[in-house]
Amino acid sequence: MANSEILTIQAADLPAVLALNNTFSQETSLLTGAELAALVSGADIAHRIGRVEGLLLAFYATNSYDNDNFRWFSERVNDFVYVDRIVVDQASQGRGLARLLYENLFELAKAAGFTSVVCEVNAVPANPVSDAFHARLNFVEVGKVWKPSGEKQVRYLSRALV
Repeated sequence: MANSEILTIQAADLPAVLALNNTFSQETSLLTGAELAALVSGADIAHRIGRVEGLLLAFYATNSYDNDNFRWFSERVNDFVYVDRIVVDQASQGRGLARLLYENLFELAKAAGFTSVVCEVNAVPANPVSDAFHARLNFVEVGKVWKPSGEKQVRYLSRALV
């Protein structure tokens, strides 16, 4: 697989990371450059793959990340790594890059002593591609919540690390 090296996101990567994130803002959230820089600097894991064909941002349960989804897990689970976003650009989809990012995350999480990886996927509006992908990686639904705006519902997913 060409150009599938996983690297830590650096300041020089932020414009490309922002463009990729905002292309998928319905699935993630629209960010400004300053918001992205703060998110990346606060993340425990901030990885890109290739020349920013994909990205993954994750937070350990011990992080003080101020986010409703992270808080939902914090109130229910003691030992987790929360995936805030994982995105692969359209031209690179189907090459296994998201799987590589997740497999790398699973290894890092296990090495750090965590026993689960958690995330959320939109239920409304539906995201069947992400649902199917996470099911293939053995994530299971552990909750479902409507966002305060009433425009979005998320499914909370968890995968045990064995």
